[in-house]
Amino acid sequence: MNLLAFDTSTDTLSIAVQHGAQVLEHIGPGGAQASITLIPAIRALLLQAGLGVDDLRAVVFGRGPGSFTGLRTACSVAQGLAFGARAGQGIDVLPVDTLLAVAEQARRQHGCTRVLAALDARMDEVYWAPFEWQGAGDGAADEGHWSGPTDFQLTAPEAVLVPAGWTLAGNARTAYGERISAAAHAPALPTAAALLALAPALLARGATVAPEDALPHYVRDKVAQTSAEREAARQAAAAAQP
Repeated sequence: MNLLAFDTSTDTLSIAVQHGAQVLEHIGPGGAQASITLIPAIRALLLQAGLGVDDLRAVVFGRGPGSFTGLRTACSVAQGLAFGARAGQGIDVLPVDTLLAVAEQARRQHGCTRVLAALDARMDEVYWAPFEWQGAGDGAADEGHWSGPTDFQLTAPEAVLVPAGWTLAGNARTAYGERISAAAHAPALPTAAALLALAPALLARGATVAPEDALPHYVRDKVAQTSAEREAARQAAAAAQP
């Protein structure tokens, strides 16, 4: 199967191309630079793999939550590539939740099977959700699937609830340190390689969309809060602590 995957939801740009059994990856600076470097890097990686956009089964992208600018960049590039493929006939787009990709990267990199994925949402908040790997044997084995919520949390770091026996994964601990209480921590990002690993099961479930329906998953509906709103959120989080 030929797939292109990319994620621009964090400060790291991650791109991967799958050509049959071969997977080629590119990692670079994300953030504001992603809007400039994403398309040239995609073209270079496709050329290295000996593929064109017309050869792809689908374009896979991290739909969020994450950086607003990064998500809009990923969405617009995924739409543009898919719309223009095959002389305008187009190809499918596969949006993947970035928190699910964090869980998959933690499984692949650290063997975690019970993961609370958490990403820095800036503004003193964290995106998070729990995922559990349903499969037999070693967590690094590919047979199985993730179970988890479709609605994600957006809270202060102190309000992140890591169950006993679960691993906190993502970049939120790096950003907020001990403000997030967790017995185990696995640094992980929503990499394009993780998106590719998730893609076969999602494709089998018919999770692709038409290019015009490839939209970001923001979670937060406001880019900025007033000082009063931020203080009220902090007080609510503090009051929720036992």
